[in-house]
Amino acid sequence: MQPPRTTSFSPHVSALPILFILMWSSGYIGGAVGLHSAGPFTMTFFRFTTAATLLLLISIITRAPWPSSWARAGHIAFVGLFIQAMQFGGLYSGMKAGVPAGESALIVGMMPILTAIGAGLWLNEKLSWRQWSGLLLGLAGVTLVLWNRLGHGTARPTAYLLTACALVGITTGTLYQKKYCAGMDLRTGGFIQLVVGAVVMYFFASQSENMAVTWTPSFVGSVAWLAIVNSIGAISLLYIMIGRGEATKVASLFYLIPPVTAIMASIMLGELPTPLAMAGFGVAATGVYLATKPAAKAERTPSSGSAQDGVALTAAIPAEGSK
Repeated sequence: MQPPRTTSFSPHVSALPILFILMWSSGYIGGAVGLHSAGPFTMTFFRFTTAATLLLLISIITRAPWPSSWARAGHIAFVGLFIQAMQFGGLYSGMKAGVPAGESALIVGMMPILTAIGAGLWLNEKLSWRQWSGLLLGLAGVTLVLWNRLGHGTARPTAYLLTACALVGITTGTLYQKKYCAGMDLRTGGFIQLVVGAVVMYFFASQSENMAVTWTPSFVGSVAWLAIVNSIGAISLLYIMIGRGEATKVASLFYLIPPVTAIMASIMLGELPTPLAMAGFGVAATGVYLATKPAAKAERTPSSGSAQDGVALTAAIPAEGSK
């Protein structure tokens, strides 16, 4: 995907991953707030339509290029079906059914592992033993962070199945976008994907929730935050990092999102992270370091270097926030 020009972006490059993690993690908290006033499909519909409207205005004002053919637009729309509709429809439905925000982040946070496996099977991309070690350490770290929370929610197994659908959506959409949507403009491509997500959410919301909303300042603020900060801001930072040559540092950042989400949720509930959670945060950070540390020159070959960059880009490309 071709990122928009970022020459006027002033923050130092090293600060972008931290800002991205904070913005993406906040989406779980914002979603939990919005679900108090509307059903998951209704809330997500308003999120998508708000973000799509803003991106359309940005595309018109900046004269962003549109897909060169209907086939290319179809590929972009297909990604939107998975990354937008399936991911967030499943995520917020699971949260509404009782899956805590921290556990939701943990389940969806398994995406780097599944993406790496899928990239190996579908895209013929390989990871080094160090990268695999980092991915496994990251998974162990987020599990430690949320260990004391697991099993204490009120959600039924079907709720966790909905959250698993979100994991399948972001993983499948990521792999498909990597393979078929290279060069997609962030502004117009994002608009198309959000419109697809909004149409799907409207169908389910009108059928099962009657589009019912309790209009409160917290709901309006939640939708605005999710649309601007997550649907537009977080994904823009993602592509700025890739465009500035930080693709290899982005792949495993998603392992830091569940711990940060858990800390945010704990702060809002007035609880401090447990020592086990802090240890897990350290393990996850170590895993991210191993998975993103550049290989030594003696170990780097033309094929291994391209594979590392390819897998990193694959793991990094999910739209939101995807959030």
